[in-house]
Amino acid sequence: MKDVRKKIAKRARRVVIKVGSAVIAAPPVDGADIFGRLASAIKELKASGRETAVVSSGAIALGMRRLGMRERPVAIPERQAAAAVGQGSLMAMYDSAFSAVDEKAAQVLLTHDDLGSRKRFLNARNTLTALFRLGIVPVINENDTVAVEEIKFGDNDALSALATNLVEADLLLILSDIDGLYDKDPKASPDAKKVHVVEDVDVLKTDSMANSANRLGTGGIRSKCEAARLAAHFGAATVIANGNRPGVIGRVMAGEDEGTLFLPKEDRLTSKKHWIAFSARPTGRVFVDDGAREALLKKGRSLLPSGIREVDGAFEAGEVVHCVDQSGMEFARGVANYSSSEIQRIKGLKSADVVGVLGYKVYDEVIHRDNLVVL
Repeated sequence: MKDVRKKIAKRARRVVIKVGSAVIAAPPVDGADIFGRLASAIKELKASGRETAVVSSGAIALGMRRLGMRERPVAIPERQAAAAVGQGSLMAMYDSAFSAVDEKAAQVLLTHDDLGSRKRFLNARNTLTALFRLGIVPVINENDTVAVEEIKFGDNDALSALATNLVEADLLLILSDIDGLYDKDPKASPDAKKVHVVEDVDVLKTDSMANSANRLGTGGIRSKCEAARLAAHFGAATVIANGNRPGVIGRVMAGEDEGTLFLPKEDRLTSKKHWIAFSARPTGRVFVDDGAREALLKKGRSLLPSGIREVDGAFEAGEVVHCVDQSGMEFARGVANYSSSEIQRIKGLKSADVVGVLGYKVYDEVIHRDNLVVL
C-alpha cells in the first residue's frame, strides 16, 4: 500500500488539515508548539504547489484554560462563553505563527446553518476560493459562541469532512492525540493492532474500537471514522495521525506509512449531491409507493407526482426533503421542485395533469434525478 499512499499524496493539490483540541492544548514538543509546526508545514505545502485549509478546534479548550475550568462545560451557554474567551486567543496564536513564516491566516467561523443552506454554502465556498487565490490560509472553526444544539456540527471532525466538499479538497488529514485506527481499544487491549489502510470505510465496524474523547474534546475515533466516510464519498482520502509527533504532516504528504489511511470511494458523489446527502438538513418527507421506490433505487429515475402517496412537513420549492417508503424508512433525499402544499395537491397525478390542478407546471418531476441521492 506504500505506492497507494504516495499516489494519493502526490495528486492532492488541496488539503484540509483538522487539528483537534488535544493537539492544540498539548505541551510544546522539541521547543515548538503546534501553531509554529503547523505554519511551517503549510508553508512547505504551499511551496510545493498545494493549497491548505485548517479546521481548528481549541477555542473552548483555550477559553477553559483562561477561565480556570478543569472540565469541559456541559451547558451550552457556558460552552459558548468559553469559546468567546478562547477564540480570540486561538486566532492570535495562528496569526503570530503564520506571520513568523511570512504567511497570512484568515478566520472563518461557520455553523451548520451556513452549510445547510445552498446559497450560504456557495457564498462560503466563494470566500474560501478568494482566500486561496490571495495566498491566505483559511482557519475554519465552528462558531461556538452562537451555535446551539440543533445547529452544531457535533464536533469538528464532522466539520472537517464537510469542509472537504466546501473547498473541494483531495485529502483530509485529521491530527489528534492517537496514532491512527486500531482493531481494538488500545487503552483496554495491549494486543491491539493498528489498521494501516481502510479500503472501504462503509463496511468498517467500530463497535469494539475506542470511542472516548479526552476532557477537552468532543470526538472519539468513531466520529473520525465517520468524517473519513463523508470525505470518501466526495472522493477525498483521509489520514488519521498523531498531531503531537513533529514532522507528521510532511511524512503524510510524502506518502509515508503514517497513521491510518482511508481510501476514497471510486463512485464519488458530485459536490452538489454530497451537499444534499451530508450538509443539507431536510425539512420534510415525501412518502412514495413501491413502484416509485424501485424506479429510484434500481432504474435511476426521477420522482414523479404519480409515485407520491403522502407529504409530511412544511417546505418550499428548492429545499431538501427525505424520500421514504410507505413504512417511513428513508432511502433517498433530494431537492424538491415543488412546495409541500403544491405536492399535496398533485400527489398521485400524472405529470400531464399538473397544469390542470395548479394552473401551471414548473417541472415534470417533483425531484429530478440530478438532484437526488440514494442513501
